[in-house]
Amino acid sequence: MTSTPVTTTSGRRWLTLAVVGLAQLMVVLDATVVNIALPSAQADLGFTDGQRQWIITAYSLAFGSLLLLGGRLSDLIGRKRTFIIGLIGFAIASAFGGAAGTFELLVAARAIQGAFAALLAPTALAVLTTTFVIPKERARAFGVFGAIAGAGGAIGLLLGGILTEAFNWRWNLYINVFIAAAALIGALIYIPFIARTGPRPKLDVPGTLLVSGGLFGLVFGFSNAETDGWDSPLTWGMLATAVVLLGAFVLWQRRAKHPLLPLAIVLDRNRGAAFLSVMIAGAGMFGIFLFVTYYMQLTLGYSPIQAGLAFLPMIGMLVLAAQLGTNIFVPRFGPKVLVPSGMILGVIGMIWLTFLDASSAYAANVMPPLMVIGFAMGTIMPASMQTATLGVNREFAGVASATVNTSQQVGGSIGTSLLNTLAATAAADYLASHTPLTPEVGVDAALASYATAYWWGAAFFAAGAVMSALLFRRRGDGISLSHDRQPATGADAKAEPVIAH
Repeated sequence: MTSTPVTTTSGRRWLTLAVVGLAQLMVVLDATVVNIALPSAQADLGFTDGQRQWIITAYSLAFGSLLLLGGRLSDLIGRKRTFIIGLIGFAIASAFGGAAGTFELLVAARAIQGAFAALLAPTALAVLTTTFVIPKERARAFGVFGAIAGAGGAIGLLLGGILTEAFNWRWNLYINVFIAAAALIGALIYIPFIARTGPRPKLDVPGTLLVSGGLFGLVFGFSNAETDGWDSPLTWGMLATAVVLLGAFVLWQRRAKHPLLPLAIVLDRNRGAAFLSVMIAGAGMFGIFLFVTYYMQLTLGYSPIQAGLAFLPMIGMLVLAAQLGTNIFVPRFGPKVLVPSGMILGVIGMIWLTFLDASSAYAANVMPPLMVIGFAMGTIMPASMQTATLGVNREFAGVASATVNTSQQVGGSIGTSLLNTLAATAAADYLASHTPLTPEVGVDAALASYATAYWWGAAFFAAGAVMSALLFRRRGDGISLSHDRQPATGADAKAEPVIAH
């Protein structure tokens, strides 16, 4: 492929960031915005407690299993075209879900949302990767984008509470129509059309089927463990199937003429470490949202809006850390210092949360550890996302970006199911050893379950600190964070597209 370098004005680049950031926020917050609305939706549509989890699972299954396909499609049919298709499809699915009159229609809408989110999320990151090539601007852009990726879940909880209390549960879905419309207008104006030269690459159909099936089994297995337990044959059957399919996918990628995911992308030490860091941070992040929300609403008696507002200081620290990290610390120290430091802060914040009890005050006891964890996430996510997509051939920017999103999604599924299982076991053990069963014992059992989840969350971050310290290269060794353009071959070769206006 031969072409000329990408050139866009600085102002246009920042407007492009605003557009893709808005789309990314919509995708990430939709993983949590519906959570708070579930009781209202259940009362309205009359579905059972057992069915309720499918409102969440349908979205995560479609999203997680189709991400790599969505990323590769953005490489094949063009970023702008894919981005616009994703926005329109997501908006239509959201409107369909908001108007759903039955449980089955709502689940179908959530699955369609997840499918278009799988098209949208990696394309947004790929647009960012190929738009910002000047190192200083790239750092700032990834700081903003990483902050959105980290804070979107907490924003979803706040927005879900406000919409549910002020209007009704359906507005948790309708709101996406307005967000998508704004992003669509911005995309039509500010995202450039990249004209392809040379032969069009082909889609790796066997690889797509293998990895989509494997990721579906992985996400479904962990989601099923959350509801049916680890002794469920379905849980282990799906996880075993996932291992087989993903193993077959790796073997196929080694011999495929047009691989879906060239293994050189993930086998690079820096990028591999970045993918793992995003996965571990995702596991800790979703666990925090889940159990701290339980604690504030069920133990402290907060309303949904109060619980959402309680996360604002965490979001503020996340944004602050993201900007400090990408503008000052990543260029100076690199991810080998910054990511492990963020993981250690995550350990501290998680352990701090274990001291919460039924009489804890928000300002003195709840807010400080949340702020520490927010700073940790803001330190980990932007540096990892920037490193994960650095130096990748533009032809594979979409699928590399999809791997970042897949890491976060799989990490969230693993973290939520494991922490839920461990917390439920801790609560059952506490109740079994404390009789008679009084209301006070019930409260203490819940607190014991939350503390167990926080301790295990601390263990996740501790493992991440060791892993990232060992795997990330030292600055100047291999891919540099200060140079986006360097000689490379294979999956890392630079291929510059032409922008047509």
